[in-house]
Amino acid sequence: MSSELLVDLGEDSPTPQLDQLKLSPLEDQQWPPDQSTITKSETEISQQYGAGSPHLSWDHPFYDIARHQIIEVAGDDNFGRKVIVFNACRMPPHHELDHHKLLMYLKGTLDQYVESDYTLIYFHHGLTSENKPSLSWLRDAYKEFDRKYKKNIKALYIVHPTMFIKTLLILFKPIISFKFGRKINYVSYLSELEDVVKCEQLVIPARVREYDNKLRASLKPSAQPPMSPPRSPPLPNQVFGVPLALLRQRSPNEDPVPVVMRDTISFLSEQGLEIEGIFRRSANVTLVKEVQLRYNSGESVSFSEMEDVHLAAVILKTFLRELPEPLLTYQLYNDIVNFSSVSSDIQVTTMKTLLESLPEENYASLRYLITFLAQVSSNSEINKMTNSNLAVVFGPNLLWGRDNAMSLSAIGPINNFTRTLLDQQHLIYT
Repeated sequence: MSSELLVDLGEDSPTPQLDQLKLSPLEDQQWPPDQSTITKSETEISQQYGAGSPHLSWDHPFYDIARHQIIEVAGDDNFGRKVIVFNACRMPPHHELDHHKLLMYLKGTLDQYVESDYTLIYFHHGLTSENKPSLSWLRDAYKEFDRKYKKNIKALYIVHPTMFIKTLLILFKPIISFKFGRKINYVSYLSELEDVVKCEQLVIPARVREYDNKLRASLKPSAQPPMSPPRSPPLPNQVFGVPLALLRQRSPNEDPVPVVMRDTISFLSEQGLEIEGIFRRSANVTLVKEVQLRYNSGESVSFSEMEDVHLAAVILKTFLRELPEPLLTYQLYNDIVNFSSVSSDIQVTTMKTLLESLPEENYASLRYLITFLAQVSSNSEINKMTNSNLAVVFGPNLLWGRDNAMSLSAIGPINNFTRTLLDQQHLIYT
C-alpha cells in the first residue's frame, strides 16, 4: 500500500481533458432501463433518504440509484471506524445514471457517519469509458464535500488503481488539499486490505475478485503478494467471534451477558458518560488487537489501568460486530427492516414481542447494552450522543444481512428500529 501526497496549488490551474486517457472497454452487461426522473427538491429527498424497505419501492426518489448497489456500508474496520464502500464496476453507462442524484445519495450516506471517524474504500476496477462520470462532475463532487465530510474521514483506499486514476489525482492536485491528500492510499491487491478491514465482511463484486486473481496470476512466483492469512483455529478460551450460547456455557455462573460486554460497559459507565463523541472515535489498532488477544487467551482485562475510553468503546463495538450471528439474529432481520410499516400505536407491543423471541443470552445482552446506552443518551447535552446518534453507531453492529455488508436501503430501517428501541426502552423492558 502506498500513499500519494497531493499538494494544494490553488484552484485556478488549467486541467487537461480526461477524455484522452485510455480506459478498458466495458464488459457486456444488460443494464435495466432507467426511466425515473427527479421531481422533488434536494431537501425533500434528503428527508426521505432513510425511508423504505430493504428494496426501495420503484417510486422512492433514490430507487434508480440504490438498485445498482454502487454504495454500501460494511460495519467497522480494524480501527473501529465505519466503512463506506464504493463499487465502480456497478455503475451503469453514464447516460443511464443521474450522477447528480448519485452524489446526493453518497452525501446522504455520509451524513449519517461524518460526525464519527470513517473509512472510504473505492473499488476502481470496472470504471470504463462507458460509465465514468465527466471531469466537471468529479471536480464539482470534490468541492461539494465540504469540511464536515473531510474532517473525520481517516483514510481513502483506492483498490486496484490504474494509470487513469493516478493521472486523475495528479490533475486534481490544484483542488485537493495537502491534508486530504495524505489520507489517500493505493491498494494493489485485495489481501492488502486485511490490514484495514476483514475482507470477509465486504461484499466484494465477483468482477473485482476475478480481476484480483488475474493480477496475481500474471506475476512471477517470487513477486506474488501474500495471500489473505487463513483464519486461525479458535483458541480454547476464544471470546471474539464465538456464539453467545457457547460463551454462556463457558461462564462460571452461566452468565448470559459476555465478559467483554460487562467489562467495557462497566468501565464506560464510570468513565465515558461525559466524553464528547464517545463511540465516534477510532482507537489504536495495535491496542485493539492486544486486548482481543488477551481476552481470547483467557486473561483478564482492566480498562481502568489502560485509562482509554475510546479503546473500550471500540472493543465493545468490535465484539458485537464479530459475533457469528448478530445480536438481533438473522431470524428477526426481515421483521426489523420492515418495522417502519408497523403502526405507531402498536410499535412498543410489537417490539416487545420480537425481542422476547430472542434466545435468552441475546435478550439479556441486548437489554444490558440498551440500558447502558440510555445512560449515555441521558448525558447527550455533554457527550453529544443522542438516541439518533447512538442508533447510527450501533444499528449496523446489532443487525446485518447474511452477506455481512448491507445495502443502504436496509441500513436506514435498522437504525430507525434501534432508535425506537432506545426511545422506548423504559416501556419495552418493564
